[in-house]
Amino acid sequence: MPTRPCRVEIRTQALEANYRFLQSLAAPHAQLLAIVKANAYGHSLALCAPAVTRAGARWLGVTSVEEGVSARALCPEAQILVIGGVFPGQSAAVLAHRLTAVAWEPWQLDELARAARSANAPAGSLPVHLEIDTGMSRQGVDPGRLAPVFARFAPGSPLRLEGVMTHLFAADEADGQVTAAQLAVLDQTLGRISSAGLFAEWLNVGNSAALLAGQAPGIAELAGRHGMQAMLRPGLSLYGLVPQFDPGFDANEPEPLVRGRAELQPVLSWKSEVVGVRSVPAGAVVGYNGTFVATEPMRLALVAAGYGDGLDRRLGNRFSLLVRGERAPVVGRISMDQTVLDVTEIAGVEAGNEVVILGEQGSDRITAFDHAEATGTIPWEVFTRIGERVSRVAV
Repeated sequence: MPTRPCRVEIRTQALEANYRFLQSLAAPHAQLLAIVKANAYGHSLALCAPAVTRAGARWLGVTSVEEGVSARALCPEAQILVIGGVFPGQSAAVLAHRLTAVAWEPWQLDELARAARSANAPAGSLPVHLEIDTGMSRQGVDPGRLAPVFARFAPGSPLRLEGVMTHLFAADEADGQVTAAQLAVLDQTLGRISSAGLFAEWLNVGNSAALLAGQAPGIAELAGRHGMQAMLRPGLSLYGLVPQFDPGFDANEPEPLVRGRAELQPVLSWKSEVVGVRSVPAGAVVGYNGTFVATEPMRLALVAAGYGDGLDRRLGNRFSLLVRGERAPVVGRISMDQTVLDVTEIAGVEAGNEVVILGEQGSDRITAFDHAEATGTIPWEVFTRIGERVSRVAV
């Protein structure tokens, strides 16, 4: 049965090209962990996880055990890292689906160890990545409270410290002082881990901003000092967007950032259609609560997309969508399922015409940054709030 014409189109070949480009920036210093959490930033885990593995990704990053189970069904051979950790009762699924959990609380390690012992897992057979809080105060163990964590990796434990990770929360700032301080804390912590007789293979540090800012060599050098391999985990750039950097970068952009602006390709387009077109007289009220009143005779197009699909309600009366290659202003409040556009100045608009909410049409383009700027948010939220009822199709 044909579906309502509100869809997201995913260019999987662009995603594959983005991954290969980003890996070229990381090489030979580091491997990449492809971030496909939150339904691949709203792009569709089912389409994107297989695409990045085709492009060469060995590691996938998801938020939860549930996402990890879905990713495992799609990518049987991938290494899948559960970045958000485990919750009570989930550890058996970690083992059953060969997932690798990030942990930072002793109780998480206890949960994993109990499940491993129940499954008669040998000593050192269950890999864990330990997150260190180097200053973000979000998740991660305080470097001053490592002793209880170390105890969980005692000889005979089924747990194996496979990786250490942290999150660089200011990699887009030009002076680099915050990142330098974080890496100094990490360096000291890695020394304490070594002194405790523990060894980890992977140092998992750095997001899209870190990679594009040219920080891979420095992270790799830190990893090498502790006998580890470096891993970076791009997210937004994987889907074709360059994060917004501090203005201080403008004067002397790092070479990877210059290349990224030229090479990365948008992966997602969000489209709908014109349901119908009507003419209204001056004085006509449009939408809930009459926030728009026509000041002259107008032609209005009804579009099959609304806030129930993830189109932010704050865009009413302050944004435009693309119809027939031209910008058509949104008039009135956005409804749950529909939006009204002013097409008075656009000739030939009729039912069935394509409407681009996010993406390219003709010579114009609407980006996730455009949506974010108009609503006071960030592109990550624009992507991830696109609703489940909006079908994702590979093109």
